[in-house]
Amino acid sequence: MEKQTSRRNFVKGAVATAAAFNFQVVPSRVFGANDKINLAGIGISGKGASDIGNSAGAGFNISHLCDIVDKDKYPNVGGNWVKTRENYPDAKFYDDWREMLEAEGDKIDAVTVSTPDHVHAHASVAAMKKGCAVYCQKPLTHGIWEARKLTEYAAETGVVTQMGNQAHAEDHMRRVVELVRAGLIGDVTEVHAWTNRPIWPQGIPEWPEGEEAPKHINWDLWLGPAEYVPYSSKIAPFKWRGYWNFGTGALGDMACHIMDLSYWAADLGAPTSVKAVSADGRGAQSEVSPPTWATIEYEFPKRGDKPPVKYTWYDGYKDAVFNPEKWSLESNIDGGKIRERNLPPKDILEGFGGDERGGYGCVLIGTQGKIWFNRGKDNWVVKPGNLMDGFDFPEKSIPRARDEDPHKEFYDAIKAGDPELPQSNFAQSGPFTEMVLLGNLAVRLNKKVKWDSENLTSPNTPEAAELIKREYRDGWALGV
Repeated sequence: MEKQTSRRNFVKGAVATAAAFNFQVVPSRVFGANDKINLAGIGISGKGASDIGNSAGAGFNISHLCDIVDKDKYPNVGGNWVKTRENYPDAKFYDDWREMLEAEGDKIDAVTVSTPDHVHAHASVAAMKKGCAVYCQKPLTHGIWEARKLTEYAAETGVVTQMGNQAHAEDHMRRVVELVRAGLIGDVTEVHAWTNRPIWPQGIPEWPEGEEAPKHINWDLWLGPAEYVPYSSKIAPFKWRGYWNFGTGALGDMACHIMDLSYWAADLGAPTSVKAVSADGRGAQSEVSPPTWATIEYEFPKRGDKPPVKYTWYDGYKDAVFNPEKWSLESNIDGGKIRERNLPPKDILEGFGGDERGGYGCVLIGTQGKIWFNRGKDNWVVKPGNLMDGFDFPEKSIPRARDEDPHKEFYDAIKAGDPELPQSNFAQSGPFTEMVLLGNLAVRLNKKVKWDSENLTSPNTPEAAELIKREYRDGWALGV
């Protein structure tokens, strides 16, 4: 490991110099063909298991694994916690990523961060402090201020970064970005985006009754920077997305996928305001949980010679109510399966956007026509069809990812020492995440929020400050 230790020390010294003189440094060493790139997986079950597996397939050496569940101490535990450990038996295991990075940081070149949302920023910053490249799942952070800090710190350290919104690496998305930028539908003036989420309970009026945590779960470590609440099986391991403390609701879960194409293609930047209409009725609004459905409208200003854009997001089910006895969502019509999707008006969808296209998608409306896009399919649709006649198709201008694979793009960027190669790097995905999470600000405050992006403040809703930058538990400062 002598070469790696030497390289890590170089990166640390470069970062320290950059901080002292307030300029950006990009580590310049290019890995040789036979050099291993050691990767640590932070979060090894669920999405973490697939991120680690895909990273191994991209070429990474899985050298370290970290999760709160330790099968060595509790061998009867099952699931991907065990499978991932078995798949990489030589990887050194830790249950605390802080201890892992402190003890092993000079042996780790990159990390995947596949934890619940509320830990994303803390684990990513800690890794960047060690000079590690970071692949962090979407949404990049739990809060708006955290997204800004990750963007700034990635630029300061010069490490390779990437957010895990996978379709960003696919050729069909990059091609549609190029076509929209080339004027296929004219100037974008309006966007509508929708999802089939949530698939977990939301509209929860109060915290579930506490339970004794299973012995194999370190609940205090799982909570990390978030406010303490007692363990409940109605929170972890999966339903945490439906609690403001840990998740970001349907918007945070899916918008970084579904809004991606339009935000990128139209170069939207920061909105000037955002407002929301969300569910009312039994258990729909609470301080604990996102609502059962929400329609969120962002207003973006002119960008150079480009006109303003109105952007509307739709999530949830109009007939959904939370049933505390079943701890699930059900229809308010007959107590059965929820079915009334919150979708754009029919004149916007024109027959597209229902379950036949996976239950999610977006439509960009321009001064000359419309384009419907679904990240999971490459059969995007343009209306009117004659927009394609005689259109001067542009040359490819966005670099293509190897095999349309985000993990391979991340690997290749580290090999080349090029932080700009991943197209969803933190310089792109940080501001994008800020924009997405502003929608939740409007939902929680239940009023129109005017937005000052430069200062991360809302001029008309000073009460937003505690949601923009929330308090952490003692000992969990972000450190930047």
